[in-house]
Amino acid sequence: MKNIYFIGIGGIGMSAIARYYNFKGLKVSGYDKTPSELTHALEAEGIQVHYEDNIDFIPKDIEDTLVVYTPAIPKDMGELVYVQEKGYRVIKRSRMLGEIAEGQRCLAVAGTHGKTTTSTMLAHIFQDSGEGCSAFLGGISKNYDTNLLVSRTETIVAEADEFDRSFLQLFPETAVITSMDADHLDIYSDISNMHEAFKAFASQVSGTVITKIGLPVGKEDTKAKILRYSFDDTAADFYAGNIVKDECGYFTFDLNWPGGVISGCKVGIPGWINVENAIAASAIALTYGLDPEKVRHALGTFQGVKRRFDIHLNTPECSYIDDYAHHPKEIAAAVSSMRDIFQGRKLTAIFQPHLYTRTRDFADEFAQALSNVDKLIMLDIYPAREEPIPGVTSEIIFDKVTAPEKVIMMKEELMDYLKNEPIDTLITFGAGNIDRFIRPITEMLCQRK
Repeated sequence: MKNIYFIGIGGIGMSAIARYYNFKGLKVSGYDKTPSELTHALEAEGIQVHYEDNIDFIPKDIEDTLVVYTPAIPKDMGELVYVQEKGYRVIKRSRMLGEIAEGQRCLAVAGTHGKTTTSTMLAHIFQDSGEGCSAFLGGISKNYDTNLLVSRTETIVAEADEFDRSFLQLFPETAVITSMDADHLDIYSDISNMHEAFKAFASQVSGTVITKIGLPVGKEDTKAKILRYSFDDTAADFYAGNIVKDECGYFTFDLNWPGGVISGCKVGIPGWINVENAIAASAIALTYGLDPEKVRHALGTFQGVKRRFDIHLNTPECSYIDDYAHHPKEIAAAVSSMRDIFQGRKLTAIFQPHLYTRTRDFADEFAQALSNVDKLIMLDIYPAREEPIPGVTSEIIFDKVTAPEKVIMMKEELMDYLKNEPIDTLITFGAGNIDRFIRPITEMLCQRK
């Protein structure tokens, strides 16, 4: 293939693959619905991106063109229908990643939440240690300002996405499973089907499966060796001991693992949840055979992932963190970390629900997680790939929230509302276009200082 054309090129997973083939010297171009920082970055790297559903932009050389699409694109989208009808080779993003990983030492991170930070941390451990790896990440690493790392080694770090059963295209040497909570019920119908998909993923691992302790993956599900990790459960194979938190929310701990104890570990970003992610990432790295001291050093230099508990302002008067959380368990973990770090301060959360189906399926769980903040600002639903569902609006969450203060509005009203809103600690949640507000909110809060 001389040309690779991406339908949905601005997606985080799609853009990593587009960057990979652009680096390899192929002619890469694609479509996305709206411009973003990521699409602008792709254009700056020489990749042509357009923002209208127009077949004129598709390379006409059918024999030499591969089309990659994301299942987030509607099936009746004009460009997708055109390439399918005209006989182009058309494959999903997940199959493309599977082809890239084939024949390499694939280290995969799966889970309904925690996988992006954990896989990015794992890639950083390999880079910082000098071992090197290629990595396809579900977020922008703040250490490297990209979601793609390219190396001459045969080691590849991949984020294994459960959406649309995408992770079944991967056959890793080693894999971590961070969580198996109900999600994507539009795909799986119920949690038992989702668990079966995770078990099928585990069955494809050739070497070692490392799961968070308590997850329902056992010896009957895979021929691989099974190890467990935990934040602090001593029954696990990998866990933290002698845990000490400083006044800014950073943790120092000893990492216990089958090979001994790595003393004095510290993660370069705050929050207990990131200690747990660090243990998962370290478990893969140590199982692979990396030097324990190099693992310890890498954890301390990790700067985090954009939109994953991402600190934009932190002063005694005002703190602002943005987080991609769009599942109740993710929100609950982030709120817990905020409470742990900013003890005694008023916590305001802005939440943009993502998908009508997820809002419908987890309305009670969302309300429970969001009731733990002091004030909730609820926005309208970001639909992504979905059409509206009658009766499903942000109100079905909002009405059940028991936080001391709450208000609901359209996203277009948000900035005017915040102008007169006193802010102590603030967190924005969501996987939609709420990220467009990060910069204006940060600038507004900085001007108040």
